[in-house]
Amino acid sequence: HFQKDTVHSRDPTGQDHAMVMLRRAVPLAAALLWCMAVEPRKAAGFVAPATGRRRSHVRCSAPASCTTSRARTLGATRAARRAPVLAVLGSPGVQATNWTPESWREKEAKQLPTYADEAKLKAAEAKLRKVSPLVFAGEIRSMQEQLAKATLGQGFLLMGGDCAESFDEFNVDHVRDTFRVILQMALVLTFGGTVPVIKVGRMAGQFAKPRSENTETVDGVELPSYRGDNINSEAFTAESREPDPQRMVDAYYQCAQTLNILRAFSYGGYADISRLHAWNLDFVETTSMGSKYRQLADKVDESLRFMKAIGVNTESDTFTQAQFFTAHECLLLPYEQALTRMDSTTGRWYDCSAHMVWIGERTRQLDCAHVEFCRGLGNPIGIKISDKCDPAELVTLCQTLNPNNIPGRITIIVRMGAEKVVALHKADARGPA
Repeated sequence: HFQKDTVHSRDPTGQDHAMVMLRRAVPLAAALLWCMAVEPRKAAGFVAPATGRRRSHVRCSAPASCTTSRARTLGATRAARRAPVLAVLGSPGVQATNWTPESWREKEAKQLPTYADEAKLKAAEAKLRKVSPLVFAGEIRSMQEQLAKATLGQGFLLMGGDCAESFDEFNVDHVRDTFRVILQMALVLTFGGTVPVIKVGRMAGQFAKPRSENTETVDGVELPSYRGDNINSEAFTAESREPDPQRMVDAYYQCAQTLNILRAFSYGGYADISRLHAWNLDFVETTSMGSKYRQLADKVDESLRFMKAIGVNTESDTFTQAQFFTAHECLLLPYEQALTRMDSTTGRWYDCSAHMVWIGERTRQLDCAHVEFCRGLGNPIGIKISDKCDPAELVTLCQTLNPNNIPGRITIIVRMGAEKVVALHKADARGPA
């Protein structure tokens, strides 16, 4: 994930966010390709070269250079696995038992704000229950099908976006630049890895922020912690830090605008692969990264001309459109519940605030509200873990959230430093003492 809070200097033109994203995009994509081509079995994760911090989690397939005998073995193994997996790619699964969208309220809920005005909270929830869903069940099922194929080595998951969105920084250019960088990275990965890339934006809902403490103190003044623009304001005043339910409604309407922009870019011609040269951000045209990207774009152009020459229709949707999904942390449960809808075709419940939602490191307790809420959803679910996660706990968590073992249902998001990844991987390879 791109983290906007790592930007220390701000350009007066407002392009600092896009600059830091693109500065990471090319080396990050290169690191991904290195994982796929050089160390596919060891690459449980990698370190983004620009910062030395872990940025993503990768599942890599076997290299093309494997021996013939090994290739036959892998082929037989994959064929044996493929049949049962493909049989359930389009399956919505079975609705969780003893679950309703509000059953989480009977559990302990961590990281939720305390609203002073209960009536105002209920009014905001009631309003959100009546609004249109931000995404639809069919889109969510399409994403899970693609994730299921990725478990067979037939796809690659790429997710990027802000640490947290804000009301003040929202604008069309910001959304476009994030979308454009993800398109560029997906192009590099698709061309080098020869597999489809599942493009996911950490946007259109990534507002709420978990906190270590409920309050913070500045110059002897103690106020509630800032928990994200959909809960309270960052300004350090008593009024700004008071959780306001109306902010959930404001966040919804900003998400609706963001998704409208993303859909326009995805299906309105901006994502046309013939425009790949135009995807370069203006201020990197003269940089070495811009030069490397142009070299790749020239190769893709050459391939497109060849395909067109042999009769392939390069003006079809496959070449001119890009399917783009959204994801965010499922943290503010009153908001998530209010946007949960039953799909009329399957009878399953879907959180229609995003295609994928994830449970954070601080809210993945087995007996608490966030796990209870997510276990009944039809969405793909992410689980964020650190080195503090006990392996047995993770297995139980996966069984709770995915009892029918539906492929593509669970994505493990590993968050820890490179040194810890290596140490834990070695310890796991040695087995129990």
